[in-house]
Amino acid sequence: MKKLLLLGAGAQGSTVAKRMNEEPMVSEIICADYDETAVKEMESTLEKATALQLDASRVENIVKAAQGVDLMVNALPIVLTPNALAAALEAKVCYQDFAAAEFENLAFDKGIESLLTEWDKKFATAGLSALISTGSAPGLANIITRETVEKMDTCHTIQIHVYEGVWAKRFLPFWWSPEVAYGDMSCPAYCYEEGEIKETEPFSHPLWMNFKGIDRTIRMVEHAHDEPVTMGLLADKFLKGAQNIYFKYGGYGIEFAEPLYRMGLLANEAVNVKGTKIVPMQLVLELTPPAPKYPHEIKAILDEGLEAEEGAFLIRVEGQKDKKSIRIDNYVNAPGLSESFEKTGLTAETYLTGQCGALFTKMFVNDKIFQKGLFPPEVFDEAQRSYYLKEAAKLDITVDQTIETRLY
Repeated sequence: MKKLLLLGAGAQGSTVAKRMNEEPMVSEIICADYDETAVKEMESTLEKATALQLDASRVENIVKAAQGVDLMVNALPIVLTPNALAAALEAKVCYQDFAAAEFENLAFDKGIESLLTEWDKKFATAGLSALISTGSAPGLANIITRETVEKMDTCHTIQIHVYEGVWAKRFLPFWWSPEVAYGDMSCPAYCYEEGEIKETEPFSHPLWMNFKGIDRTIRMVEHAHDEPVTMGLLADKFLKGAQNIYFKYGGYGIEFAEPLYRMGLLANEAVNVKGTKIVPMQLVLELTPPAPKYPHEIKAILDEGLEAEEGAFLIRVEGQKDKKSIRIDNYVNAPGLSESFEKTGLTAETYLTGQCGALFTKMFVNDKIFQKGLFPPEVFDEAQRSYYLKEAAKLDITVDQTIETRLY
């Protein structure tokens, strides 16, 4: 029986808690968050949940909470991830998170490099497993990428495309935290190109893509994400020497945020407006409506009706097999907004990310993860990948794969 410490009671953390409440191998889930109301709600609705109000800005608080647990699942903002990592080591517990850490005084790519070298060694020396980047993208995308690359002799290019085209009738730019969205969209993005990690500007290097089931081209742009960095650093060992790895994002959120970025409205430095100092990002956040969080909020939006609901999640991998060029497209299928809400009371964004994250936790509690050290999901072997994809299919998260090659 496993005892879990869940840090963060937001959409992702609460989804993991609900799924683990159903797992026979889980005895207790300590749900910890600064928001006491949120964790008390989880305690009152989940049989195995225990509420704990926690200030995660202090490592010693997390260490104390982690005493006697088998796994720490970190669903906190990434700025607090270094605290969670340090606490997991000190408390000697295995670790999982949803996205790479944000380290003070380290660029994003250098922070991930530190995770995969220095932190990997620390966890390996302690005999612990630390699995990072475990949502849908990153997470499921990494599993699919590795599974696809294994069909090739060599890999040349990996493209991950996420298009989210859900328009509500009300003004609603984002279906997840606007603070996280604006932060991601205003910081440098990265790609892995010609065997090197390269910094790129947000919203740059656009591609016009045709996606299956969508009758027009979609503009996809550079966006800060883990995959090009983790996969690039591990390309030679796990991805058949891939030379180019890109993450592109498109949709309503991008169309809304790009003009704000170009105008400087996503900047965190104060500007003088007729004698008054104003931080543009703070003003934009103050004026942006929050994403729907509770079922009654989501239901109200659905009752009003949607202007449009479409999307695409494509992992395209190109390489060689038997000295012939080969291209493999993987389209992820998952419940849309209405179906996700009917199933779980969640939005489609939260359903896919949260359920994918919970499947990695399921692997931990059922002893399917044997690697020691710190690593992302692309290191999983064939049996681990197969287990994950089969469990995902039970949640109506499936993958359609098409292979294109030349006969001669």
